[in-house]
Amino acid sequence: MVFFAADSLNMPHTRSHRVRLLKKGAEGDLFLTRHDGATAILKTRKKKPYRNETLDERIRRQRTIREAAALSEAKSFGVPSPLVYRVDVNDCTILMQHIPGEMVKGLAPQRLAAACRKIGAIAGLLHKNGMMHGDLTTSNFILYKGRVFAIDFGLAQKTLRIEDYAVDLRLFKEILGSEHVEHMDKLWSSFLQGYRSVVGQAKYSKITHHVSIIEGRGRYAAVV
Repeated sequence: MVFFAADSLNMPHTRSHRVRLLKKGAEGDLFLTRHDGATAILKTRKKKPYRNETLDERIRRQRTIREAAALSEAKSFGVPSPLVYRVDVNDCTILMQHIPGEMVKGLAPQRLAAACRKIGAIAGLLHKNGMMHGDLTTSNFILYKGRVFAIDFGLAQKTLRIEDYAVDLRLFKEILGSEHVEHMDKLWSSFLQGYRSVVGQAKYSKITHHVSIIEGRGRYAAVV
């Protein structure tokens, strides 16, 4: 992974290649481009006009560096994820490997259940190594050649707090309940099987207990 702090990677830092908008997001946009003859992804973090300009620049730089580091660290302990090619801390961009394949969110139920088990194992690897993903949704994983890849670490952070890991799990459960409601129980069970297989029964019990606590807070808040 190479960090740049110069103007050499301005957004046309792919000047010799055409770029195509792939996806617009709240925090950043994804562009399809080329790197060393291969298809690549350029992620740019948007300026926030409602923030102080100096503060906004600092936040975007920090988050760019943190995401690139999280991607590389996750890969180092076995999480399938894109390779990071270059990081421009001035333009707040990350140039990374393009993972072709199918978005897990759109898979048929049986294939989705198998993918959820793999996502559970990925979440387990992250938590076992002191990292929370921060945005565990079926939209942030791609199935490619039988492997599930985590493709977005924009909200990832280092943590040893059991409650942070429980927040990851609770978010994934909420997504299943809203976007895959007809198969929610099967998908959640598959996810938990994969998760437990990596973190072990003792840690699994502690974290899922905290998921129940978080859910209890939500019910109490709804009643009040």
